[in-house]
Amino acid sequence: MESILIMVLVFAGYLVMYRLYGKFIGNKIFKLNDDHLVPSVELEDGVDYVPTKKNIIFGHHFASIAGTGPIVGPAIAVIWGWLPALIWVFLGSLIMGGVHDLGTLVLSMRNQGKSISEFTAKYINVRTKYFFFFVVFLELWIVVAIFGLVIAILFKMYPQSVIPVWSQIPIAMFLGYLVYKRGANLTVWSIIAVVTMYLTIVLGSYVPLTMPKEVLGISSIGVWSVILLAYAFTASVLPVTKLLQPRDYINAHQLIVALSLLVLGVIFAGFGGKMHVVAPVVRLHPKDTPPMWPFLFITIACGAISGFHSLVSSGTSAKQVRKETDSLFVGYGSMLLEGALATLVIIATTAGIGLGYLKNGHVLTGVTAWTEHYASWAAAGGLSSKVGAFVEGAANMIETMGIPKVIAMTLMGVFVASFAGTTMDTATRVQRYLLTETFPKIFSNKFVSTAFVIGAALLLIFSTGANGKGALSLWPLFGAVNQTLAALALIVVTIYLRARTRWGWIISALPAVFMLVVSFWAAVENQLDFENNHNLLLEALNLVIIISMVWVAVEGVIIFFKTSYKPKLMEQELKKAA
Repeated sequence: MESILIMVLVFAGYLVMYRLYGKFIGNKIFKLNDDHLVPSVELEDGVDYVPTKKNIIFGHHFASIAGTGPIVGPAIAVIWGWLPALIWVFLGSLIMGGVHDLGTLVLSMRNQGKSISEFTAKYINVRTKYFFFFVVFLELWIVVAIFGLVIAILFKMYPQSVIPVWSQIPIAMFLGYLVYKRGANLTVWSIIAVVTMYLTIVLGSYVPLTMPKEVLGISSIGVWSVILLAYAFTASVLPVTKLLQPRDYINAHQLIVALSLLVLGVIFAGFGGKMHVVAPVVRLHPKDTPPMWPFLFITIACGAISGFHSLVSSGTSAKQVRKETDSLFVGYGSMLLEGALATLVIIATTAGIGLGYLKNGHVLTGVTAWTEHYASWAAAGGLSSKVGAFVEGAANMIETMGIPKVIAMTLMGVFVASFAGTTMDTATRVQRYLLTETFPKIFSNKFVSTAFVIGAALLLIFSTGANGKGALSLWPLFGAVNQTLAALALIVVTIYLRARTRWGWIISALPAVFMLVVSFWAAVENQLDFENNHNLLLEALNLVIIISMVWVAVEGVIIFFKTSYKPKLMEQELKKAA
């Protein structure tokens, strides 16, 4: 019953706060106005700039920001207990992540859909643009490479997901053709597309496809990574209406189905008396773990606040939102839905896992199952452990509804892999935009810039040899880099609001300070760890991240105190744009 209570209270809180705080921010602080000419209309080209219905762009935006983030972060952070993870997810998404995502989306829309590093030069100065560029490029480089590896590992863990995940591509392209070229009814055909996709899930459950251990001397992980990056190249150069939008619209329906199954699973298992929260409320010193402060706030990024979201907001989404008022639903609404997903992950990994967890051929239940899985940081920290805890727990809950566990496992495996694929190809497209904006003379051609992005990812993936796991060498940097980017993005939003609202800048300034402190703290802790392990590469990169963080923060503070409130500035901007 306690899991049902947790879910109901959190979901109710999100609904209330969206209507109160979210609409206050949109209407009173950012003054969203449909008279403002948005980039998707002003620069419409049918490839990247495309005015899009808010339900469709919501699906794209959510699928891009989510990926495996709101799953793997909470799935490991519950090692400190379920309550700290839940509080951070709930409050973080409401007062930090939502403001961050909406703010960067609106700023990009008011700057012709340019990336965050570009409008940073406008609101702070040109110097900060290049520090921003380093942080953003490093983050996207890791994301593109690591998500290829993530999906490859998911295919190895859940070979039943291979057929459904790849089937989604032709289904989505056919849906896009019918809707955009033939004028077919979107609702009817999207339902048909989703039903077809779920039939492939049933097929995949009983026809798993396994890659050979080696192909031409390259490991199965490496082969999948190459195939996935080839797909990412194709997806990122195609017009968004060909694949990105229809696939993400299907993903939005898939999300609704998956969330509905998880919610019903919590209710069935909870009311049936089969499921109880078996994790401790708070666990301050688990074996070999880093300190909860600051690493809880670094471990859970997506689901609370994540710098990567600013790249999606100011990358693909800002070029597709068809009117300003839609940005509240897309930016703030997506963040709260991601928090809802992270909440269900917390329940699955602290209660659902207790229904049955397979370990070394033995099925463990109750507190024993949770304690065995979260015995130490190393035990819970691997990708297979993090995703496995969620998939096992979720499948256990869904099974209580009478759905065979093999199908439930496939459903969740496909759910995770599909969203990871969306994040990978969106990151590829965003990095292409970044290169084109920063070095237009070299990377103006989308095929050249995308080839550079994919080539850099492949270089990182195979930097340790044919095993295809080279991206893991930079993975220890990702958490601090990601949250550093969130802090820096909030600084830019704060400076923007400083000149346009009397006190509205506080909504982004307080989260900016908090994220700056915990990110700097975590980066320093990492630096000491890298030095102790004599890892010169990570030491050097992490030092540049720390310098970039301090530089942008100092420049931001200087500009903040030089900026004075100009009450008519926002109105003048909107009038000029209209």
